[in-house]
Amino acid sequence: RFASKAGTRQLLGDQGLPTIPGSDGMLRDDIHALSEAERIGYPVLVKPSAGGGGKGMRMVRTPRELESVLKVCRSEAKAAFGDDSLYLEKWLDENRHVEVQVAVDRYGHGIHLGERDCSVQRRHQKILEEAPTPALSAGARAELAERAVRAVVAAGYENIGTLEFLVDRAGNYYFIEINCRIQVEHPVTEMIT
Repeated sequence: RFASKAGTRQLLGDQGLPTIPGSDGMLRDDIHALSEAERIGYPVLVKPSAGGGGKGMRMVRTPRELESVLKVCRSEAKAAFGDDSLYLEKWLDENRHVEVQVAVDRYGHGIHLGERDCSVQRRHQKILEEAPTPALSAGARAELAERAVRAVVAAGYENIGTLEFLVDRAGNYYFIEINCRIQVEHPVTEMIT
């Protein structure tokens, strides 16, 4: 249920998490991609549904750029993840990358293990993580963590996981994806708990 990034965006969006405006499901073909990008408004981010780490992902500012990267993004996604499904998200300038760690048991009891800011990145790979995030006030951090837990519990999640969000300059946060596992950066969570 949580393997597809696009599907998970829809699922958790239905449970009350704000999401970045994006395509309505997977891109069926180039014509659909162009139509969705026009509806969303440029610039947009092309993202692989099964991927991570920036592979198969490109920001584009024009229809011409979009047409030129779709084949490359599909090819990279297929090679890296065995799945060439793509979707679009609106590009947010000057954002922060904030993650919330959650743990949910088989009985629907969920907790959060704090949040961290992962904005310092190189080629979409995190270099530095800090907690608490300086992007949000204490109240906003608590609200974000509580909403994340409520959404994954309501969606039937059962696992340790990391919900990733982008936070804009105004402090608005948008869910982008979930990692359904313990992250390699788990020592950060251990230190803050």
